Amino acid sequence: MKNNITWGWTGQAHDASLAVFSKTGLEFASHSERYSRIKNDKNLHPDLIAEALEFGKPDRIYYYERPLLKKTRQLYAKQYTLLGKESPTRYMRRYLPDAPRSTTVSHHLSHAAAGYYTNPGEKDSAILVLDSIGEWNTISIWQGTGGKLRKRWSQNYPHSVGIWYSAMTQRIGLKPQEHEYILMGMAAIGDSSKYYDLIKHDFIKQMPSLKDPRIIFKRNCHRGCQDWRTDLNSVQDYADIAAATQRIYEEIFEAYCLITANKTKCKNLVLMGGCALNCVANPIAYKYFDSVWIMPNPGDAGSAIGCVLAHKKQFMEFTHAYTGHDIDGEYPVKAIINELTNKKICAVASGRSEFGPRSLGNRSIFADPRGVDVKDRVNTIKHREAFRPFAPMILKEHLSDYFELPKNFTESPFMQYTLKCRQPHLFPAIVHYDDTSRVQTVDESNGWIYTLLKSWAMKTGCPMLLNTSLNIKGEPLVNTKQDALRWEQQYGVKVCLPELEIL
Repeated sequence: MKNNITWGWTGQAHDASLAVFSKTGLEFASHSERYSRIKNDKNLHPDLIAEALEFGKPDRIYYYERPLLKKTRQLYAKQYTLLGKESPTRYMRRYLPDAPRSTTVSHHLSHAAAGYYTNPGEKDSAILVLDSIGEWNTISIWQGTGGKLRKRWSQNYPHSVGIWYSAMTQRIGLKPQEHEYILMGMAAIGDSSKYYDLIKHDFIKQMPSLKDPRIIFKRNCHRGCQDWRTDLNSVQDYADIAAATQRIYEEIFEAYCLITANKTKCKNLVLMGGCALNCVANPIAYKYFDSVWIMPNPGDAGSAIGCVLAHKKQFMEFTHAYTGHDIDGEYPVKAIINELTNKKICAVASGRSEFGPRSLGNRSIFADPRGVDVKDRVNTIKHREAFRPFAPMILKEHLSDYFELPKNFTESPFMQYTLKCRQPHLFPAIVHYDDTSRVQTVDESNGWIYTLLKSWAMKTGCPMLLNTSLNIKGEPLVNTKQDALRWEQQYGVKVCLPELEIL
């Protein structure tokens, strides 16, 4: 007898993840790294599989890309060592010997479907997918109408905005495919003009336009660009390179927003792919679209959901990202506020973990955003660079009081946009050097987290908290109660657990 259970999964390259659907909808979705404790772990983990099996054995399994097509690109790129990788079906049967065959879905279709079918807004939408690379596609534009997706345009390897951005990340001494967000943060302390012309001249042959949407790079950055201008090696050089890289990326992104609007004639945008995590650039989309939806896990891991939805072709409610491992019990509002009142900083591990790269209140470190020394204290705890910014979570009804908003912008529930703070001097812990913040809005749909912020606002008059992920640099988010207790002991910050767990 069938269980009506469907799995979608990603992995074998980086960011392995698994999603479980029943006949009523999404039941579970999580990252392998949370179980293995290996950042961006490419392999599935037995504990992740075991937790997924609690919902029943799968009748159908979908995989987020087409391996045979990918091998043609790897052959073209002379990545011969990757050609012998085992099939998704054989790989999955390492963990589940009687698993059904994994049905494959193209990489960019998985991205597009993950965004389109989870969009809570308009069902007729343009979809822009920007990432490093799928099988061959590096950029694609889709149109979703009446529940059906149609590709309108795409560009192929080796011309890739994502690959170039990752190569520049490596060039300034950071880890590619992981530290792009650090480059984005460094950009605020650099001079975006100093190396702007040089980088454009050395890397870009043609910028995208309405006449010709292609971006053409002068060199293939797939193996990096560490040979580029090795004389530029000071800390300030790195910051200036980061600033110019981010500025050029924003120009490219804006061009593709314009191109997407022109090709689809839609006023609603769905933005997907790893580049959709560039929260500094994302507000630009509101110049061309009335609404913008970014699924809270727009990178490859989110395609564990996308590859299933590509086959179901059904819209689903996706009002929150709390779909992972559950630390059961009542959210510890009183304990958090007591700890914040006395020590200004505390952590929480409660409820289901977030699916995606952002901590949204269930696996978070909280702090009072008004303290002048709070930012340095939290960066020290997390072993991060001193220039790194922190995000505020704020009651949605107060968003426009504290931040400048683009036209039609009303909320940022998944921490996907930076906004300029109206009074940065009052909240030094959550503003960057350019007075911007990567904002998370909270409303009644957030349940206990909304109660926490309401209680904090009543006590202090401040409707926001600093919110950052419960981890340290290079480590995945805390997942289980045991992880939380280990983290508390190791780093000396109180982790508030659900009240029923403490009794």
